Amino acid sequence: MYEPIRTKSVVHRMPGGRTDFPHRSRGEALDIQLAGHLAALLAVTDELGLDEAAARIADQVARLRGSRPARAAHERPAHDRSTDPAPLHRRAHDLAGRALLVAASRADTTVAILAAERMDAHAAALESQDRAGAL
Repeated sequence: MYEPIRTKSVVHRMPGGRTDFPHRSRGEALDIQLAGHLAALLAVTDELGLDEAAARIADQVARLRGSRPARAAHERPAHDRSTDPAPLHRRAHDLAGRALLVAASRADTTVAILAAERMDAHAAALESQDRAGAL
């Protein structure tokens, strides 16, 4: 169905074979990607005002990055309750799903469990809003 690639990669054809730049292992690259997904999830979680969940996510970002994540100041009001939080819950659910996929490929059970819990929580929030809207 597909024809196999018959030529070497451009990177491997370079004369001199430069090896003086740093290389990341697959595990390191997945850790960076996972920390990025969790940091984005943390921002949405903070915006929704879910402090306990945000603290748990921040702990995992700190573990992966080696430093605490930058967060918005607490003086900033949480998500305005007069607006519809459904788009934020959908975004958080999507981000938690991405984190779950990367955590599973990295075999990071702690983050996988946390991401699955966050997906469940945001799905439940969306479902309760749908039921409330139907009344």
